[in-house]
Amino acid sequence: MARVLILGGTAWLGREIAREWVARGAEVVCLARGRSGDIPDGARLVTADRTTPEAFDELDGTWDEVVELAYEPDVVAPALDALADRAAHWTLVSSISVYADFTIRDEAAPVVEPSDLTQYPDAKVAAERATAAALGGRLLIARPGLIAGPGDPSDRFGYWPARLARGGTVLRPRGEGRFVQVIDVADLAAWIAHAGSTGVTGVVDAVGKVNRFDDVLALAADVTGFAGSWRVAGDGELAAGGIGHWAGPASLPLWLPEDAAPMAQRDNARFRAAGGSLRPLRETMVRTLEDEVGRGLDRERRSGLSLAEEAAALERLRRDAG
Repeated sequence: MARVLILGGTAWLGREIAREWVARGAEVVCLARGRSGDIPDGARLVTADRTTPEAFDELDGTWDEVVELAYEPDVVAPALDALADRAAHWTLVSSISVYADFTIRDEAAPVVEPSDLTQYPDAKVAAERATAAALGGRLLIARPGLIAGPGDPSDRFGYWPARLARGGTVLRPRGEGRFVQVIDVADLAAWIAHAGSTGVTGVVDAVGKVNRFDDVLALAADVTGFAGSWRVAGDGELAAGGIGHWAGPASLPLWLPEDAAPMAQRDNARFRAAGGSLRPLRETMVRTLEDEVGRGLDRERRSGLSLAEEAAALERLRRDAG
């Protein structure tokens, strides 16, 4: 029986990875503070604060697989010191955000040079380099793009099916030259477990199929049975109203600036060659809609426009149009 340690395992992706390993018959231990949620049935939780000296005292023996989901230096380094010599294989979950040049669309692209470890890309690169120095040839660096599916705490992908399910007039950006590339959280977790069990190493961009932005919104409309209307606005109109790109409050999620379009067009050939598989985007959209309905279509979200913000933006656009 494989011994698997998930450094995390109570939050979204970590819990999915733990669940996948449990399904494979592994002995799964999740080390976490236990504040982000519950571990899956069949796993064991070791509660610890990784910034304390005693964080790893309960972890004995060797591990067939260690999965690291963190990137902050004060938690990455102690884990490596305590566990690197006891791990047969180590998976570091990084991000495509590390790339400095997205016009090079595969893993050969250069990464940013870390200068400020409070910045997400810089900290991710620093974590990759520290882990590579400690693990050498036993390391897989998985670089996911946008992750989607049930339970997504970022609300980026789920904003659109949730919004369309409520009907009415929906504000959206122009889609020309924009793309969306997502990987279902269950597909990512399944691949990470597969890669750990088969010893995949190196750097792999774990990303989905490239889709046109317009096609993704059309799919969301079809899945939700949307019978409302669209108000399509240009980049300048949206920016003038303080509406942001991609994610976060007062944004239109998944919408990237034109010069950032290559970020959603990564090559997934290495992922597929390493055993990765992708379900149809429609299935991910259906799963996401079901989850959004279950969590509440009118709940507060970390990304997108509230109905009041959208109504104000639509009114402003109406007035500006004369």
